[in-house]
Amino acid sequence: MAMRQEAFLDHVQERGEYRTRDEAERAARVVLALLGAHLVGTVRAELAARLPETYALILLNPLQAAEPLSAERFVRATTAWIEGATEKTALWDIGAVLSTVAAAAGDTLLHEVLLQLSPGYDLLFGHPHPT
Repeated sequence: MAMRQEAFLDHVQERGEYRTRDEAERAARVVLALLGAHLVGTVRAELAARLPETYALILLNPLQAAEPLSAERFVRATTAWIEGATEKTALWDIGAVLSTVAAAAGDTLLHEVLLQLSPGYDLLFGHPHPT
């Protein structure tokens, strides 16, 4: 069942300690657009089904990625897409959004998502896996 948009943004805003809803919204849009470019098939569709419609569409209709991004390059790409961001603030934005996505996904789907991504994304989702 999809999380309602208001609840999703409430979680992002709380986890990111954003002062405004607009800040949470901006972070969610950028992070989900970049994430969607790196997920494929039923995993992306199943994850989208757990998100509010606005964010599901962003995840399902991303820009095409030229190549897979390592977790480190994902942070740099997020930094580039958010005006005024530094790698530190982008990492904060990513954590706020992806930890909310992880909660919406649940453990089984999150595991499938992480299988499609490069090593290190588990930390970005706030779910480190022992190596």
